[in-house]
Amino acid sequence: MKKGYLVLQDGQVFEGVRFGADTAAVGELVFTTGMCGYIETLTDPSYAGQIVMQTYPLIGNYGIIREDFEGACCVKGYVVREWCEAPSNFRTDCDLDTYLKEQGVPGLYGVDTRQLTRIIREHGVMNATICDAVPADLTPVETYAVTGVVEAVTCREPAVYPAEGEERFKVSLLDYGAKRNIVRELRKRGCTVTVLPATTSAEEILEGHPDGVMLSNGPGDPAENIYQIEQIKKLLGKVPMFGICLGHQLTALAVGGKTYKLKYGHRGVNQPVRDMNGVRTYITSQNHGYAVDSDTVKVGKISFANANDGTCEGIDYPDLKAFTVQFHPEACTGPKDTSFLFDRFVELMKGGDR
Repeated sequence: MKKGYLVLQDGQVFEGVRFGADTAAVGELVFTTGMCGYIETLTDPSYAGQIVMQTYPLIGNYGIIREDFEGACCVKGYVVREWCEAPSNFRTDCDLDTYLKEQGVPGLYGVDTRQLTRIIREHGVMNATICDAVPADLTPVETYAVTGVVEAVTCREPAVYPAEGEERFKVSLLDYGAKRNIVRELRKRGCTVTVLPATTSAEEILEGHPDGVMLSNGPGDPAENIYQIEQIKKLLGKVPMFGICLGHQLTALAVGGKTYKLKYGHRGVNQPVRDMNGVRTYITSQNHGYAVDSDTVKVGKISFANANDGTCEGIDYPDLKAFTVQFHPEACTGPKDTSFLFDRFVELMKGGDR
């Protein structure tokens, strides 16, 4: 057992025990409330640049299952109350400590995560460092910013994933940090999916004659992605489009909307979302620190709103053959309430130009 510290940018110090990689890290400290799904959390590229803290007290009890990975591990650090050293699951490949060591990610356990969560909820998201000794100078922590992360996590080359069964549609998926379950959901609906780097131009996409374009989730400040926003402007109205999370935010920016940073974000698998066109409320999986400013939505119509704080959770663009949502309909592990949105995308492509 080796003592370690989590030091917040305001100087508050939390003592714990080190596990995972024996290295220091600086990142944006965020919390996620999921009671399960820590594998998907660790492998979600949307957490790039962040130290992730789990509010659920026991993490790692079913080990690490590589088949369930959603992408590459991009977290800067991992903080838990307690980790399970002897996982019990017939699918387990290794334990949590081994995996963090493989990925070079420092972890800290034995920390009062309840108190940390209260601090973040009251103050808002803060930078922090995981270290062996409390630093005398906190300037590197105070000045840290999550930047350039979409370019860091996107794929480098296009990849094609054939449809399950007969091919019905061809979909181009722009990878801003895409979770693999987006591809799985499309493939089982008869879509051949071509995953493209975030740097792909609108002209290149249209040259492939896709039936539809998916805009994926991803990390960081959406307004930073100026090039990607310009490409979306060129695509809107020319091909059916479906955006998730960062893809939702980028589309809103492309039509003149604005985004802003939330106080502590929405990260978990129990976020209630109201359907503005009906009477239903869905339980959704979410992972984002920014939101679309509802007051700036002049093009399109808000379709979903967060039942807790009223933030924008979806926009329909019927005149542009597009719709977007802030939450994750592909959630795995997580609620399946909104997986019907992939069926809606298929219906939209049926009426689109091939």
